[in-house]
Amino acid sequence: MSNIALFDLDHTLIPIDSDYEWGQFLCRIGAVDAEQFARRNADFFAQYQAGTLDPVEYLEFALGTLSQFPRQQLDSMHAQFMQEVIDPVLLPAARDLLQRHQEQGDLVAIITATNRFVTEPIARALGVPHLLAAEPELNSAGDITGKLIGVPTSGIGKVVHLQQWLAQQGKQLSDFGNSHFYSDSHNDIPLLEKVTHPVATNPNAQLSAHALARGWPQLHLFGKQ
Repeated sequence: MSNIALFDLDHTLIPIDSDYEWGQFLCRIGAVDAEQFARRNADFFAQYQAGTLDPVEYLEFALGTLSQFPRQQLDSMHAQFMQEVIDPVLLPAARDLLQRHQEQGDLVAIITATNRFVTEPIARALGVPHLLAAEPELNSAGDITGKLIGVPTSGIGKVVHLQQWLAQQGKQLSDFGNSHFYSDSHNDIPLLEKVTHPVATNPNAQLSAHALARGWPQLHLFGKQ
């Protein structure tokens, strides 16, 4: 029987929040009104950390920002973002963890609340072919419209997206002998509760306390914060 290993991305496989840093990057290069955008971005990030974020509201903001640019310009900006922001934080500890699961023959996937545009190149750089992420609607020219397809990939939405993805392959989570999920956030408790091997990875305080109460292992890939 095969196994599956699922990974959150931000603060789990990378020690930053890629969505937040993308917004900061847009401000630095002058692509958006820096003061207004940074204020809204910081507000949303604080809500995320507090566990009060409305994922639909945030995604409408994030995808609406992306819709302001043609895809060719977005891709060019993202290549610069990868080089300046992401590549320096793709650290050996995360790569080694992914590689161990891949060498064992596990089905490996990243499942993140951040949208596919921001995260797909990051997953590719980490060598992970399967990505479940918030899906932006595209028009016929491949440009982002600003609309979200389906439900957000956060909270219980991660469970929904995982079940749908596995169903497309004729599988369900119980078909795997062992199922791992690595995450840093209490927002991911719904999926952590579904797998056979939940791992609180670089956990925030809320998840660390929950993991301690549940007897879950805690892993600190980047040193204890």
